[in-house]
Amino acid sequence: MSGVAQALLAALLFGASTPASKWLLASATPLQLAGLLYLGAALGTGFSFARERRRGALRAMGRRNALRLLGAVVLGGGAGPVMLLVGLRASLAGSVSLLLNLELAATAVLGVLWFREPLGPKGWLGVAGVGMAGGVVPGDAGWPELVAACWVAVACLCWAIDNHLTARIDGITPASSTFWKGAIAGTTNLSLGLALAPFAGSAAMAAGGLAVGALCYGASVALYIAAAQQLGATRSQALFAVAPFAGAALSWGALGEPIAVAQLAGGVLLIAAVAAIVRSQHEHDHVHGEVEHVHAHRHDDGHHTHEHSGLAPAVQHSHWHRHAPLAHSHP
Repeated sequence: MSGVAQALLAALLFGASTPASKWLLASATPLQLAGLLYLGAALGTGFSFARERRRGALRAMGRRNALRLLGAVVLGGGAGPVMLLVGLRASLAGSVSLLLNLELAATAVLGVLWFREPLGPKGWLGVAGVGMAGGVVPGDAGWPELVAACWVAVACLCWAIDNHLTARIDGITPASSTFWKGAIAGTTNLSLGLALAPFAGSAAMAAGGLAVGALCYGASVALYIAAAQQLGATRSQALFAVAPFAGAALSWGALGEPIAVAQLAGGVLLIAAVAAIVRSQHEHDHVHGEVEHVHAHRHDDGHHTHEHSGLAPAVQHSHWHRHAPLAHSHP
């Protein structure tokens, strides 16, 4: 499968999680369903996690990285999905799908405020556009819809923090991060959900929740990683950005939800805003300090100068490696 097909399939699967979750919420509380979805994500990435352990790709993380992983588990695997499902229960799945674009904008802004990452004029214009669209999508549906949008916005903020924490963990791959978030947060949320309310769904519904988590979170992550290894981070992120729009289309088609004018207007604005964020680039002189970590990379990117016998520079691969200090400039 080509990298483009993998990225688009990953986006389609992730986008499908919102309408599927809306349907499953008829038989489970947000805590219970969040637990099932993320336990499913752990199942979906379990094979990749086991393979990485066998290959020795995982290393001891240390206290700082362990705290980062803990924050990612609590916010990205625990709080974020519960808040999303609380908002989804009170709103249309199509609106919630479109509002998930707030995660991209929140990630960009946090990168500037928290980690001093630069964001060009196009990026700021895109962030502003996403914020405006977040106010347009709920339309005139009333107070409940606005409250639901706020829940979704807080969930996106949790995932934005999770994105930055996960990106700064040395010694753990995205598949491993998803596995731990799914296993720990999924077990915790499901246990809390069952303690607070009896499970009203059937065994088939529970299996459905696990399957949705395995496909829409676990398999989606695996496909996105594979696409990024072929296409690079920027192109794969641009393709994956269609996920919220795919979710909205599936909500209208599969769930039979009405297509509101506010959703269409907000969707058009979101397309332009997301494109501006993804296309935002800059170039300046910068210095990379010495670091050891594991991630997918290739040897023609100007950052990875270690050698492999018999491996072409353009081949994507992943292993533990060391970066010497480096000063350069590139887009």
